[in-house]
Amino acid sequence: MTIASECKITLDEFLKLPETKPASEFINGEIIQKPMPQGEHSLIQTTLIEFINGKARIQKIAIAFSELRCTFGGDTIVPDIAVFRWERIPKTASGKIVNRFEIHPDWVIEILFAGQQQKKVLAKLLHCCRNGTELGWLINSEEESILAVFPGQKIELYEGDDKLPILEGIELELTVKEVFGWLSFG
Repeated sequence: MTIASECKITLDEFLKLPETKPASEFINGEIIQKPMPQGEHSLIQTTLIEFINGKARIQKIAIAFSELRCTFGGDTIVPDIAVFRWERIPKTASGKIVNRFEIHPDWVIEILFAGQQQKKVLAKLLHCCRNGTELGWLINSEEESILAVFPGQKIELYEGDDKLPILEGIELELTVKEVFGWLSFG
C-alpha cells in the first residue's frame, strides 16, 4: 500500500528530509512513500535492467538505473527504472556520474504492485512525459499488460505478443509475453 501524506512543505524542504525505505516521492505537493518491492516486481525490474543495459550500456547508447531519484518539473520521483541516454547522464567536471539527477529520464518504467493505485502511477508517468520524457511504461503483472505513455499524453495498451515500444536508438525487441515469461520457472 502506498503511504501518502499531505503536508505544506516545499520541494526544497522535502529534499532536506532523511531518505526513507522504501523511498518517498514528492509529487504535486504530496509525499508518497513507494511500496516495498516483492517477488514479481523485483524479478521484472532486475531482468529488465539487465536486458536494457545488456545492449544499450555496452554500446554507450543509454543506461538503465534502478530506483534513482530524479528531480525535475517541481517534483522528485524515484522510478522503478529510469533510463537516460548516454550523452544526457549528468557528470562532474572530472567525468564521474553525479549523485543528484536534476533532469528528467528519457524512459521511465513503473511496475504496478497489487493494491497500488494505477491512477497515481499513471499520473507520475504523465508528469514525466509533460517534462521531456520520451517514453513511459506502466507494467501491470496482475493483468499481464503494459501501458505505454508517449509525449502529448498519448497512451497505448500492449498485451500478449504485442511488440513493446523501446526508446529510439536502442535496438531491442521485446513483447509483453516475454516480459511476463520472466516470472515463470517451469
